[in-house]
Amino acid sequence: MGQINLESKAFSILKDKIELIRSEDRAIYLVGPIQLPVNLYGETVVFQWYCWLNCEEITEDYQKIIDKLSTANLAEFQQSSVLVYGDFKNADDALIRMHSICHTGDIFGSKRCDCGFQLKESLKKIKEHRTGALFYLANHEGRGIGLFSKAMAYVLQENGYDTVEANEQLGFVNDSRNYDDAIRVLKTLRTKPVTLITNNPLKLEALENAGMHVSGRTPLWGDVSEYNEKYLQTKITKSGHLKEERTCLND
Repeated sequence: MGQINLESKAFSILKDKIELIRSEDRAIYLVGPIQLPVNLYGETVVFQWYCWLNCEEITEDYQKIIDKLSTANLAEFQQSSVLVYGDFKNADDALIRMHSICHTGDIFGSKRCDCGFQLKESLKKIKEHRTGALFYLANHEGRGIGLFSKAMAYVLQENGYDTVEANEQLGFVNDSRNYDDAIRVLKTLRTKPVTLITNNPLKLEALENAGMHVSGRTPLWGDVSEYNEKYLQTKITKSGHLKEERTCLND
């Protein structure tokens, strides 16, 4: 009897934190907000964290979804999430960053790219702006090719190929990232205009094509080094990233 009561209590807590977002023939289950204190340049900043799960089963019976978690082996796959700051729903303007996961840059601090810098700097900009959200997109590693393929692309890059050529040699297109799920979550959390932190015109197009009102763009530059200078230049010449003075274009 005690176990049943505990399960009932746990479910009553969880169900109020879950929202169903319908997506054609699939569902996105959004959980949150959850308080997440983040160490940002030595200061503790409290964000509101959400995570979402893309699932074939569409149901408002959240108990069914929860019951399957322990056997779904979700740790073998990546789930995306979003850090929200301030009155994100109601503020007139909010900064948005669609950040693609970079295992080597975000976690290890690799100097082959500037992703780790961009992650922290975006959070800083959002905090200073007082309102915004950073979407951390877990299926975007290596512009959509995955971590193992990215490692092989790095091997090719160490042998004369640029980042685009390496991806293409492995059978991938230059950029296979998709922003549909992230934009659906964004629309659930906010309907007012957003300012996008990016140097990548494809991200702007994705938001605009989805009907989001983009009021502006904030470029993100910095952390150029001897290790990533060629990589960043390739982003400009082959991936169409927006070149501006003192702008670093690994996005």
